[in-house]
Amino acid sequence: MTEEALGYGRAWLGHAQAHPWVLAGLLLAGSAVVALFVHSLAQPAGEPPRLGLLGGLAGLAATALGALPALLLRGIAQRSEDVMLGLAAGMMLAASSFSLLLPGLEAGAAITGQASLGAAAVVAGMALGVLLMLGLDEFTPHAHASTGPCGPGSERVGRVWLFVFAIVLHNLPEGMAIGVSFAQADLAVGLPLTSAIAIQDIPEGLAVAMALRGAGLPPLRAVLVAGASGLMEPLGALLGVGLSSGLALAYPVGLGLAAGAMIFVVSHEVIPETHRNGHQTPATLGLMAGFAIMMVLDTALG
Repeated sequence: MTEEALGYGRAWLGHAQAHPWVLAGLLLAGSAVVALFVHSLAQPAGEPPRLGLLGGLAGLAATALGALPALLLRGIAQRSEDVMLGLAAGMMLAASSFSLLLPGLEAGAAITGQASLGAAAVVAGMALGVLLMLGLDEFTPHAHASTGPCGPGSERVGRVWLFVFAIVLHNLPEGMAIGVSFAQADLAVGLPLTSAIAIQDIPEGLAVAMALRGAGLPPLRAVLVAGASGLMEPLGALLGVGLSSGLALAYPVGLGLAAGAMIFVVSHEVIPETHRNGHQTPATLGLMAGFAIMMVLDTALG
């Protein structure tokens, strides 16, 4: 083990001791994810895993497709980038509301026989989703454009790769949401959510690729890295299917977890990023447009 690795480990342990509640939350949420994922792998291959994986692959393909124009574009106006990210944020918020929380409330009420108990199950899932993202945010080295490097050992990781880690953290809850939405093989839940995430992955893929070019990567490598970041979506989709298998109550809890993780990412990452350059109004209009598009998709496909 090198001295660099030892230094990283000491920084990580020191950070964990300073924030024990975050470590406890990460361990709790992570243990739940791993246990349910292993349980799903032990089951015979069925329709929900296939649908979830296909949905995750659609998100990966959309991310890669969106990144391709970065091969030719020299740059993109910051205002346009903020509008695209606002559009993605609006679609994520609407998807969390219409395709995750509402079906979760309905399923929870049907399973428990009481609307209040069903809502409590969804809220518990949301809390787990927030704890999961808080833990990942605290303990994974990454970088934000507004606040700079974050997480233990971030000073030992290159600036470009810190940004890549931030992208990966962003894509994980999207993939989980796709997997959870297909856990009951219900196309009325999974299809509109997957469509919305895939659509918003296109401008997001372009924004990520252009940001990587701005961070110093050559065009081809920026496109490849941006496209590869979408790999977290099929992987997250498999995790989402695992989260919602087993106990019947795991389905509304899993929907709440995915919604909580997505809402956290929108509020903690996307909206601050779109507002830091003085383009609050066009970014907010983009968010409203994205929300409206997702609402129409949910009505048409749900």
